[in-house]
Amino acid sequence: MDTWIAVDWGTSNLRAWKMGADGRAVEEAGSDAGMGTLDRDGFEPALLALIEPWLTEGEVTPAVACGMVGARQGWVEAAYARAPCPPVSAGGFVRAPVKDPRFSFHIVPGVQQSGPDDVMRGEETQVAGFLKKEPDFDGVLCLPGTHTKWVHISAGEIVSFNTFMTGEMFALLSKNSVLRHSVTSDGWDEAEFDAAVETALSKPEQAAANLFRIRAGSLLSGLEPAAARARLSGLLVGMELAGSKPYWLGRDLVLIGNKSLSANYRRALSLCGLEAREADASEMTLSGLSQAHADLTKAGVPL
Repeated sequence: MDTWIAVDWGTSNLRAWKMGADGRAVEEAGSDAGMGTLDRDGFEPALLALIEPWLTEGEVTPAVACGMVGARQGWVEAAYARAPCPPVSAGGFVRAPVKDPRFSFHIVPGVQQSGPDDVMRGEETQVAGFLKKEPDFDGVLCLPGTHTKWVHISAGEIVSFNTFMTGEMFALLSKNSVLRHSVTSDGWDEAEFDAAVETALSKPEQAAANLFRIRAGSLLSGLEPAAARARLSGLLVGMELAGSKPYWLGRDLVLIGNKSLSANYRRALSLCGLEAREADASEMTLSGLSQAHADLTKAGVPL
């Protein structure tokens, strides 16, 4: 059949799209039934709650998924492909057992590397989506998020990658550390962000001390909550840029993420003299899942 279902299943959220024959989304649905909230028996009911209106009696609608649904704690484990490798390859897909005869479910595997050890799940599909649009790209993709990925691409393959826990560190420090008393606003101060990025780039070894100075500044110097938030973000992003310099220095660089987060990275990179391009994360995910569906069909894998 021509229609199929694309699924992006993360730790916290589930998103699904009914896809037309032209590879475009016809309908979209989502919920907070992420992998982290489910046991093995909960995955199929959670998915059916979203996609049942798209299913037809007597027909099998294929669904192709990426993300943490294929983790060890997910619906069924999809073993990692090993870099260097193409971001998506039909030979590694795993079919999950489903009870409902109206759909099938295939999971895109993540990617691992050794030396240093690193893993990704979900980002490989965004990389595949980007390469579908720019197959000759040779450079680096930065995917900002909870665990930001820097991915070196050459000859259509993931050559290597590096993960930074910048987003998770921001959440932990702003909500669960002494800095929670200073970062009490959703406001923003661009000048403070810029200064913090440059401080972290020039003196990354002072990171722990500079982080505590956010609290001291709010107590002694009247550092406003919006400025404290921007300084915390700038210090963490600047530390990441210092650590990822071998990836971005002198490379063609594209950011794939949500607009606000990508904007912060683009601004920080501009302080290093680098103008990065941007691509939308959701668009790249759908493009990558479309590529995965096409690869499965081409390989003759029963859907």
